[in-house]
Amino acid sequence: NNVNNLGNVERQEVLTLRHPELVKVQVAMVKKIVTELNGFDNLYYEICNEPYFGGVTLEWQAHIAGVIAETEKTLPKRHLIAQNIANGSRKIENPNPLVSIFNFHYSRPPESVAMNYGLNKAIGNNETGFDGMEDATYRIQGWEFLLAGGALYNNLDYSFVAGSEGGTFQYPPAQPGGGSTRLRQHLRNLHDFMDRISFIHMKPDRSILAGGLPENDSFQALVEPGKSYAVYIHHGRVVKDARPRYQVDATPHHLALELQLPAGTYHMMWVNPKSANVEKSGTLRHPGGKATLDSPEYTEDIALRLTAN
Repeated sequence: NNVNNLGNVERQEVLTLRHPELVKVQVAMVKKIVTELNGFDNLYYEICNEPYFGGVTLEWQAHIAGVIAETEKTLPKRHLIAQNIANGSRKIENPNPLVSIFNFHYSRPPESVAMNYGLNKAIGNNETGFDGMEDATYRIQGWEFLLAGGALYNNLDYSFVAGSEGGTFQYPPAQPGGGSTRLRQHLRNLHDFMDRISFIHMKPDRSILAGGLPENDSFQALVEPGKSYAVYIHHGRVVKDARPRYQVDATPHHLALELQLPAGTYHMMWVNPKSANVEKSGTLRHPGGKATLDSPEYTEDIALRLTAN
């Protein structure tokens, strides 16, 4: 496909700095894209998708990040730059200061957030899939990642194809991933849940869990101590050699959840991530220490919001 006869190199060397004439063309393309799109505020620039496959060098990625930043110096708007780090989770060493978003793929459970939270940069899970077709799988992965302190989430969605640009394609049962109108509503519920908490003032803190969580269940919490708490509990996990790999327990659950809370009066809301309905609410007058909160009966996952009055 090299119709312009540029960069007659091995494919593993295309995204490196070893061939100046090819890099010159790449830089010109990046400058053109950045200049033409400068007026839009609904985008960020990711340097390269999955650079850890195919020989993409860190030096080339740093060079492209520099081109983006330098080009925008003379333009009205600035955009965030993202770098795709790894599949799964990994601690980032020597982060590029020009990069504001560090993205991972298939980071479930969301260990990438805890490993890199100290960077004070946005940590994303901007691709997941290949875990079966069930909506519950990808709803759980999205909710868990953001309630663990992650900044963004998206999944491969097989309901978008040519001719079904609205995401309504009914894919056959042999698909390796999922996606549906219903799943996107579940993720909209996540968006709305996050909008209702002061997440910019909150930090992930799983240490507030004092008991009441069965083995193999998962717990995440964002906390502004004494003011606001957002908790997410689910019953999904990666199971080695299972098909699909991600398994969700759909049996009914009820929790007597124990949390360490400072003294205060809290408004309590148990939220269904599937419907966004408030399944149970009330007032907690707490003297401080361990508080036991009874959940409604639910399946697959549930969220809890506590706000000090």
